[in-house]
Amino acid sequence: MAAPEGAPALVLAMPGDPSPEVRSLGEEVVSIARSELPGLDARIGYLDGDDDEYPALGTVLAHTAEQRVERYELAKAAGREVSEPEGISAVVVPLLAGPDNSLVRRIRQAVVDSKAVAEMTDVLGPHPLLAEALHVRLSEAGLARADRARLFTVATAADGIILATVGGDEAVQAAGITGMLLAARLAVPVMAAALDDEGAVAAIAEQLRDSGSTQLALAPYLIGPELPAGLLDVALKEADCAASEPLGAYPAVGKLVLSQYTSALGISAQTQGSPAH
Repeated sequence: MAAPEGAPALVLAMPGDPSPEVRSLGEEVVSIARSELPGLDARIGYLDGDDDEYPALGTVLAHTAEQRVERYELAKAAGREVSEPEGISAVVVPLLAGPDNSLVRRIRQAVVDSKAVAEMTDVLGPHPLLAEALHVRLSEAGLARADRARLFTVATAADGIILATVGGDEAVQAAGITGMLLAARLAVPVMAAALDDEGAVAAIAEQLRDSGSTQLALAPYLIGPELPAGLLDVALKEADCAASEPLGAYPAVGKLVLSQYTSALGISAQTQGSPAH
């Protein structure tokens, strides 16, 4: 399967401060999406970008719309029978695992300000593939078994997981849905908490310990760039536990970005959750 000719561009809306690391993550995510759908026109727009190296989301959207018109005019001048561009020129996919109203509002405003005809999708989660990604990140950190069915133990495996997010109550509720899927995979309690709600992580850690968990781990339910500097370190000190890495460019993230794009266009590529191990 390949992207339809003339299909709108996929524009990845990248939150957080632009940096080489953030750009590398975004490029890896769009590379995964392109590998799943050959011919896909995928681009990155930075919510806080302001130059050629890190182009702002609105700039990328405006440029995408202009290029679409230019391609039409060149084809027409060359004598080709082509249809005049119509409909949306881009599908904007926020690189966010869960809802963060302040960031979502800023992305939506950037779309409006660009004057481009574009559609914005929902965030990536909750989704079974994100539970799988969290499981893998925990196992990479030695905090969970890679496969619950195998007959071996990990000495440092956690018996209680704090699923950390940002974005307030709505983000915590959404993380809790993925948390239930993660709990089913690991057979340990999983509770969500907001890193940007002072004392919330410490309160959840205390609740887990009161219910019998003795070895906690914190799993960031975050891609990475949207995480404000220092918040995770403060939470880890409060909870007094180890942590896995953020989701980053785990393959499932790229697949979910593509799934949001294809769903917006009504293309038949569907990303399904894999069964729990």
